[in-house]
Amino acid sequence: MKLLVTTGRRNGAIDLEAAAAHGVVVSHTGYVPTDAVEHTWALILAATRRLDVELFSSESPRAEATPWQTSFGMGLAGKTLGVYGLGNLGSKVAKVGLAFGMRVVAYSQNLTKARATEVGVELVSEAELFATSDIVTVHLKLSERSTGVIGAKQLAWMRPESILVNTSRSRIVQTDALISALENELLYLAALDVFDTEPLPAKDRLLSTRGVIATPHIGYVTIEQFSMFYRDAVEDIRAWANGSPIRVLS
Repeated sequence: MKLLVTTGRRNGAIDLEAAAAHGVVVSHTGYVPTDAVEHTWALILAATRRLDVELFSSESPRAEATPWQTSFGMGLAGKTLGVYGLGNLGSKVAKVGLAFGMRVVAYSQNLTKARATEVGVELVSEAELFATSDIVTVHLKLSERSTGVIGAKQLAWMRPESILVNTSRSRIVQTDALISALENELLYLAALDVFDTEPLPAKDRLLSTRGVIATPHIGYVTIEQFSMFYRDAVEDIRAWANGSPIRVLS
């Protein structure tokens, strides 16, 4: 192998040091961050309006015996949105929350008050974020430090009517702890787009756990995103073939 092209700007599955040691060039493509932000809000709205039980369409019609209007939705104005990680994606999610008239709070290990103020949100402690938020949405990069950072302790701080949303990386949240918290009704719903094993096995415990709304890692799956992936991949290959690699990861 001489060239490896990966979609997006990072890939935790690639050992860059090993690639360099074997003389393999690793190039990446561009990435549209707003797609993940939009899908985060699609999940938030699906959860708060219980679209998982209310939605029907011509492709998946309800049975005739299904009652009309089976649940109560939750409005967003005046509610608290907790953003766990206020980086590029988290800050964009936060601003949408502000547009909905929500109180937005944020926390991460290195988050400063200046950064929170810049985005227009409140910096709070980890415990306060989980305890006071109606919706907690996760936007951390996966690393050794962030792996499993949300576990039984953090989930126990949540309220029975609160919602956890994860469109970031599955392993940031301890899956066993999440399943236990849902089964014990420590939180209302978990809306997930990422999983420890993908594709998600048909008999995965999450699929039989109460309060799970799941989509198959489609936060980045848009026409615009994949058009960029394919275009940039071809550009990467052409540039490497011409002796001047571009978008090289190191």
